[in-house]
Amino acid sequence: MKLLVGDVLGILGAAGVERASVVGHDWGAALAAFAPERVERLAALSVGHPAGFYTDALAQREMSWYVLYFLFPGVAEDALRRDGWTLLRAWLREPPDLDRYLSDLDRPGALTAALNWYRANITAESFGHLNPQPLRPVDCPVLGVWSDGDHYCGEAQMLASQQHVTGPWRYAKIDGASHWIPLDAPQMLSKLLVEFCSS
Repeated sequence: MKLLVGDVLGILGAAGVERASVVGHDWGAALAAFAPERVERLAALSVGHPAGFYTDALAQREMSWYVLYFLFPGVAEDALRRDGWTLLRAWLREPPDLDRYLSDLDRPGALTAALNWYRANITAESFGHLNPQPLRPVDCPVLGVWSDGDHYCGEAQMLASQQHVTGPWRYAKIDGASHWIPLDAPQMLSKLLVEFCSS
């Protein structure tokens, strides 16, 4: 994650941007926890502050089962590809354009590269820990956006983020969208973001 944050900070530096308003989905939502001095305001989509992710005892761990499964090199790749990607299709719940994504993942090394995001940032020992690495609270304004059709991230983890934000906190729930909020509800999300970034 530190390398990913470093990439974003490098882009900001190259563009001469000292502080930015950030809209981060899933992995991207953690930027303000790692580099709060560079984030003017944060809209966190689907995933809230990492320190609040497993606050609901068991439900989020059950939703996140796939993370642990992805940590097994070779095993995950074989199972996800088997029988025409049956397991991956079921896990993703057949979103639009899935065949295009599967075509991309079927390129040599692409699926392993995608799974390596998990392998580089999570260990079997750290899976399910409330806060595997201490992070500072986020002190900028934060908008947490969660969707009620998210099968991978529960509402509790997003709501728990407020405990790790010392700046102004706002929460918005989008009905009828999956985990992929920017794809499923672009107009509603855009309206929320324009209001948040102009306030």
